Amino acid sequence: MSTQPDLLYSEEEEALRAAVRDLLADHCDAPGVIARIESDAPHNLALWKALTDGMGLAGLLVPEELDGQGATHREAAVVLEELGRAVAPVPYLTSAVVATEALLACGTDDLLTELASGTSIGALAVALNIAPGAAYKVVPYDNGLLHGELAGIADAAVADVLLVPADDGGLYAVDATAATITPQVSLDLTRPLATVTLDGVPGRLLGDAEPAVRRALRAGAGLLASEQLGLADWTLTETVRYLKDRKQFNRPVGGFQALKHRLAQLWLEVAGLRAAARNAADALSTGRDADVAVTVAQACAAPVAVHAAEEALQLHGGIGMTWEHPVHLYLKRAKADSIAYGTAGAHREALAGLVDLQAP
Repeated sequence: MSTQPDLLYSEEEEALRAAVRDLLADHCDAPGVIARIESDAPHNLALWKALTDGMGLAGLLVPEELDGQGATHREAAVVLEELGRAVAPVPYLTSAVVATEALLACGTDDLLTELASGTSIGALAVALNIAPGAAYKVVPYDNGLLHGELAGIADAAVADVLLVPADDGGLYAVDATAATITPQVSLDLTRPLATVTLDGVPGRLLGDAEPAVRRALRAGAGLLASEQLGLADWTLTETVRYLKDRKQFNRPVGGFQALKHRLAQLWLEVAGLRAAARNAADALSTGRDADVAVTVAQACAAPVAVHAAEEALQLHGGIGMTWEHPVHLYLKRAKADSIAYGTAGAHREALAGLVDLQAP
């Protein structure tokens, strides 16, 4: 097997991209997303059903013997690129990647089959801002019951099962209806956060929490970079398109040299992010230097995605400042993603340790 990363997209991956993009074009337009975040039910469960029942995408990382697709992180990364381009309000990253990876670390379980089919939505009860190597909060386990409160849990509002780490070192499956889930004020309304309160709730032991949580957070951080890539690519593409159409002094705004330079710089940043994100997805699928690849991708992804969204907002001028234009969705998602699964600074610090490059 080659030790060199494959950063190119295969024909199958491009076909998957086209299918997902077509589905999102039909089910996830910008006015619909904005309308949803103004309601009490921001998640698009009809789209989730189409992604899971219709295309089987929730089971990409699950082996075929457990009713999954038996695919790799490369295919999941392509899906997340397209979901990032649409700022789709579905729990794909949290359920089909993070919760699924935690269950895979615990071994064969019927929950994996449920998550792969999309009949159940899972959420790892670890705060969204926790980096793969950082400490995470656990809840007390006493006489078979779980007690305590966990804040910052992404997509908990639509989860059917919560994967809860406890102070005895175990990871427990908890029926979400047995917990009290309280929405938190979230910057990114397309991926809402919630506080989970467990007041003497029974849980089923799945396995050891530590390896499961570490594996889940690493995969979440690595594939989040692909979502950030999709977001950055959409904002760049739309900004270029807008500046070609918008005229000032009887000429296209995009023809002004200063703006050309800004867009060229942004294109280079997005191209670099694509290489880092593809490398992380490839490394996760092969196990080749995955820790290093993930930290490199996340050290790169947040600054690029935020910069792309900020430039889009500014270069769209007055229309970009309106609620009706979707660019604010991308800026909020970019800012929220910049602290999800660890900040860029935290990943740079982790990378220094991984490659033995200590500060002077």
